[in-house]
Order: sequence, then C-alpha cells, then structure tokens
Amino acid sequence: MSEVKKNTSINNGVMLNAYPDSIGNNLSDIVRMLKMPEFKNAFSLFYVLPTFFNSDLDRGFSIIDYNLNKDLVSVSDLEDLEKLNVSLKFDIVLNHLSVASPQFKDLLEHGDSSKYKDFFINWNTFWEGNGTMNEDGIIVPHKEYLSKLFMRKSGLPILKVLFPDGSEKPYWNTFYQQISYHKISESELQSIEELNSWQSKFISDNINKAIEENQDVASIDFGDCNHLKSEILKIVNKKRSYLGQMDVNAKSELVWDFYEETLAKLKDFGCKILRLDAFAYLHKEVGQSNFFNKPGTWDYLKRIKQIADKNELILLPEIHAEYGLNLHNEVAEEGYQIYDFFLPGLMIHTLEKHSSKAILNWAKEIIAKDYKTVNMLGCHDGIPVLDLKGKEVNGIYNKGLLEDHEIESIMSVILERGGRVKNLYDASGNKISYYQVNATFFSALGEDEKKLLVARAIQLFMPGTPQIWYLDLFAGKNNYAAADAGGSGGHKEINRTTINMQEVKEGLSKDIVIKQLELIRLRNTSKAFLGSFKIHNSPEHVFDVAWVNGETSVRLTANLNTYDFKITHD
Repeated sequence: MSEVKKNTSINNGVMLNAYPDSIGNNLSDIVRMLKMPEFKNAFSLFYVLPTFFNSDLDRGFSIIDYNLNKDLVSVSDLEDLEKLNVSLKFDIVLNHLSVASPQFKDLLEHGDSSKYKDFFINWNTFWEGNGTMNEDGIIVPHKEYLSKLFMRKSGLPILKVLFPDGSEKPYWNTFYQQISYHKISESELQSIEELNSWQSKFISDNINKAIEENQDVASIDFGDCNHLKSEILKIVNKKRSYLGQMDVNAKSELVWDFYEETLAKLKDFGCKILRLDAFAYLHKEVGQSNFFNKPGTWDYLKRIKQIADKNELILLPEIHAEYGLNLHNEVAEEGYQIYDFFLPGLMIHTLEKHSSKAILNWAKEIIAKDYKTVNMLGCHDGIPVLDLKGKEVNGIYNKGLLEDHEIESIMSVILERGGRVKNLYDASGNKISYYQVNATFFSALGEDEKKLLVARAIQLFMPGTPQIWYLDLFAGKNNYAAADAGGSGGHKEINRTTINMQEVKEGLSKDIVIKQLELIRLRNTSKAFLGSFKIHNSPEHVFDVAWVNGETSVRLTANLNTYDFKITHD
C-alpha cells in the first residue's frame, strides 16, 4: 500500500461544466435541471463557459466585454445558484479581446489618436528592426526569431485592419479570425476616374462572384484594369468586416487597469475560481518564444495573482504543454492550481490496454508532489494527447507519461471511432504536431456504456476536483453535422451538442445517466474524500484505490478486463 497523503484540491465537490445554453435555451434551464430531485447534492461547483459574457467568436472565447450576456443569463439565475450552494468558476481570457470590444472599436475609429493605440499589439511596431518588410507591408521576423514562435494556426499570427486614414495595419492575432467581404455596386467604383461604366460593371460582377464563392478578392484578374487593382481593393476593403481575437499588449498599463476592473466585476457575479485562459501567450518579447517565456510570464502571473487575492479568487492557469517540458510542475510549485490535462488520454489508454500502471503512476505523482488539480474526461475543447508526450529540455530527454507509440495508439483508436484532429503549425504553415483530438468521450470509448461508467468512477476517485462535461453525463455521441457546418473551428462542435429539456427527462430514465449521478453524488457528499488517498497493491488489470477520513472510508476496485467495478464504503 502506498504512502498516505491528504487531499488538498480546490474543493471536495464535483464541478459541472457547460455553456449557459448547453441545456435548454439559457442558464435558467440549467438551474431548473439542477433543481430536479435526481440532481440533488450532485454538484457544488459550476464552470460556466464564457458565452456567459458578451462575445462573438470561438464559442465565447472572443470576449467583447465582461458584462452579462442578457440573452442567456439573468441576475436571478445567479441568485438561484447561490441558493443551491453552487459556487461558480469563470474564464478571463488574458491574451486577447474581440475586434468588437470597446477598446478595439475605438482604435479602428480614431486610429493613432485613440486612447487604446497601445492596448493591442501592432505587429510591425513590435518587430521593427528585427525583420524584413515583405510585399504586403508586413514585417517577417528574422529566421532566428521566427523559429521560436509557437503557432496556433498556419501563417503569421496577424489580422490586417483598416485605419481611418485608409492604411492597413497588421495586429497580432494568435487565435481565430474571420474576415467578411460585402458586395459592391458599380457606382462605388465611380471614384476611380479611369473606369468607364462597362469596366465598373465587369469589375463589380467579378468581385461579387468571388465574394459569393468565398474566394480571395485580391487574386482576381481585372484584365486591362489590373494596374488599378490597389485602388479597387481599397474600395472593397472599406466594406469588409472582421471577427477576431486580438492579442492585448500587457506592457500597457491600460490593460492592467482593465484586468483590475474585470476581476472585481467577476467577483460581484459570484466567481470563486478564475480560469486563466491562454495566459501563457500573454508575455511577448523579441528573441523569445511567444508561449510561456520566462521570466516575463511568471511576472505577469504574479501580478494577476495580486489582483485575484484582493478579490478572494482562486486562480487556475490553463496551459497545454508536453509532460516532459515539466511546466505543470513549475506552475504547481508556485502555488497555483493546475489542470489535469493528462487524465483524459491516460483514461483511454487504461481502458483500451487493460492496464492501471500509467494512470496510477500519475496518481502517485499528484499525491507525492501535492498537486492541486482539476481533472476531466471531456470538455468544451478536445481530448489532449500532446500533453502526454516526453520532451527534450537542454539536451536531456524527459520521458512522457506514455511512450510515443502508446499516444499514437490512442489517436488511432479515437480517429477510427470518428474523432477529428487539431494540429499545430510552424510560421510557414507546415504541420509540426497534432495538438488534440475532438470527440465526445463516450464516442472515444466506442460508445460503450460499461467503459464510460468505469471511466467516470475512476475519475471521481482520482486525486483532484472532478469536472464533468454536461454531454458526457448524458452519454452524448459525436455530432458530425455540427462539426462539418462549423467551418475552420468546426472540429470542436463535434462535442457541443445542445440538449433540450425533453432530452434531459429522457436521459434521466437511462441507467448510464442515473448511475453516473449516483457516483457523482457519492463523490460530492462523502466525507471520506476530505481525507487521505491510498493505492492498494493489485494486478495490473485492476484499479484499486481508497479514500480514508478517520473511520469513514470509500474504496473503488475496478477490473480493467471486464470493466466491472465495485465500491465499498463505511
């Protein structure tokens, strides 16, 4: 039997995870579900995703402002959750704001005279003197700098925006963007004196056809009028609109004033736990990576923590990185809660390979190093796999939680069962690595109810605060239609199907739902989980652990060959 350690996670309770409109039409419907007798004492925490606020892209993670989204959330919803003793977890998206935010709109309206001129990052200003200007008017950083950039999409991380003086300027845009062009009329081309009416019609017809077919208007051949292309495109660009997540400039004190205001506002909404989304991209410096560079990232994190402490908020930094990079340990050693992004992949490996070895090794590390974790199976994002890998650091290879061939096996299994893949890219647009695979956890397990139930039991007995994705609770399956219709970010929609209230009622008649709720209620209410975690000696195909608190104990013994399990408790 392994050494006994205390459970020191955020909260003994179980955390629900959903968008405000994941169930029914709005947050009120989720509250109505939580008031049902089947949900009594099941959850004491609720991670509400950021469509709770006003947003416009990336399903909430492109924030316009941190005011209540009144289409989905009401003050009475927050009061009801408080009466149910459900504490709230929110996001602050540290790295970026929407182009529709008041700050960026002011920049677009007033240009260089805007109060918020330095609130966002002008790409060319940032790289001035450290790169070469290309034919599109964009500075391409010198190779030694460019090679250090960590890309979340192909190409340079920029969005060119139109300023009041007619100039276009590139702004740093790490994540999603969307540019929409609007049709033009012949009359709008009359300002170009060289064009006659026939040419204006020819050009406008070609432009409008390209817009209809979602083609690049800059690639249109205007024949005899090609020498006027720059003037034509200026007219076209004046009518375009943007969506995008624009990186903020954390060197600006206005940004820190904004963080101060936002954290105080979230506290007023009832926030107890604050997830720091994309914080590792916030600090940027020439010659360093744009992902968790040091010491700058630590300096920013400490500054955020000072604001959080004033507002009595627990911080949960969100970071995806290879296990071998050891960032999870560095963040934990600084006293922060960490996400257990390793558990989802380890769980699939455990069940498919009928072996408890890897997952118990990870449990032992959590206990030995006293990590304070939030774990999950499914979530609003994908199933992490890159996180499990080893990594070479300073010429020394640090092993991962799994070998590369074992990780590839997980990928293959999920893809065979209908999953979709998200990849990472270098600055030239070449794929350098897979990032995560998108699927519902139920579909990733082959839509096997016994596997899902034993996976839930193991999750709830692992050290840390268990977070439950609403769709997993109802054994949701891959939504291919939503993924196909979702455009460039559609892979994530495979696991975001909205459940209506009738489907909630139907779900509560199914064993897989009721049995999960029974397990969740045990985890949420048993005092045993306030105590110490023990690992019992057992064969590799058995997962055998217990929680002990004085005379109260609860033990899970799971057979990984048959997926049967039993729970015994006092």
